[in-house]
Amino acid sequence: MFKNVKDQFEKELQEIRDGGMWKEEGVIEGKQGPEIKIGGKTLLNFCANNYLGLAASDELAEAAKEGVDKYGFGEASVRFIVGTSTIHKDLEKEIAKFFGQEDSITYTSCFDANTGLFETILKEGDAVFSDELNHASIIDGIRLCKAERFRFKNSDMEDLENQLKAAGERRRKLIATDGVFSMDGITAKLKEICDLA
Repeated sequence: MFKNVKDQFEKELQEIRDGGMWKEEGVIEGKQGPEIKIGGKTLLNFCANNYLGLAASDELAEAAKEGVDKYGFGEASVRFIVGTSTIHKDLEKEIAKFFGQEDSITYTSCFDANTGLFETILKEGDAVFSDELNHASIIDGIRLCKAERFRFKNSDMEDLENQLKAAGERRRKLIATDGVFSMDGITAKLKEICDLA
């Protein structure tokens, strides 16, 4: 029986290879930076989340070592139990000050932030309008909330306006968009979205 299943998987994997959809892991030799070495070749790195090349910064590596010496290797708890330290609060105060706000909160990832955001601020009877090219974390976060969901065509202000009207009166309406759509590099029309809001 296992051989039958294994043969099926092998056939499917071969179809993926034949279709040019097979993904090989690129193993980086050395530090992650704007240029990386894979398979002995030096390549420009356009595919990492290391946008500013900070993962290879000697200055940040030293700061991380000092942080481990001062604060330990990890919090060993989630933030709302006993996982918040002074370094978190200091960073959040600096971020709030930079943006001219009274406070801020940091998350470990955009998925954490977005899956918690929409469920917290939107309730049944609300409406949320999501750009069709939004990041998966925004889409998943919206799925978790009880608001009615509307999806508008990427950066199509006419479609968004029509959907805002079609939703009628709501306790709260929220438009959700990426600033820069990560898979396409398209920038959102933030001014026009704010004008419609």
